Amino acid sequence: METGRMNTQQVSLDEKDLQILRVLQENGKLSIREVASKVNLSPSPTQERIRRLENEGVITQYGALLNPRKLGKGIIVICHVTIKEHNKHAAQAFIDKITSFKEVIECYNIAGDFDFMLKIITDSMETYHHFFVNELSEVPNIGHTKSIFVMDVIKHTHQLL
Repeated sequence: METGRMNTQQVSLDEKDLQILRVLQENGKLSIREVASKVNLSPSPTQERIRRLENEGVITQYGALLNPRKLGKGIIVICHVTIKEHNKHAAQAFIDKITSFKEVIECYNIAGDFDFMLKIITDSMETYHHFFVNELSEVPNIGHTKSIFVMDVIKHTHQLL
């Protein structure tokens, strides 16, 4: 997927495709045979459907979901950012810089009072402060920021179906 752009072209899915997607969202580590068993298909058509879903961009990535706290990452910050210049090149330069920071795990281009919303995870308030002062605030074209500190995560899921 191109950085900063979301492919919005909808793909036609039947009930078996949706079942496969639900199974893979719950456990992307399952073998083709295990997925096939759960959706009552044989392995070959299941593999073909998964390959098609990958090729059409419905499945964009496989990965392990990590518990940030177990890795010492206890601070979650939602940071709203306004940029000064709203031209194509300035915005892309901002996006390129922001996406290079390992602390920024999500970045959204939003409408409203701010231009971007960043989800930032660090290990401590001191680490966030260091990141904010020495990295984020040094990004060219930032006009205004607002940091919101997450006190507790009530719901966090990756499952769309």
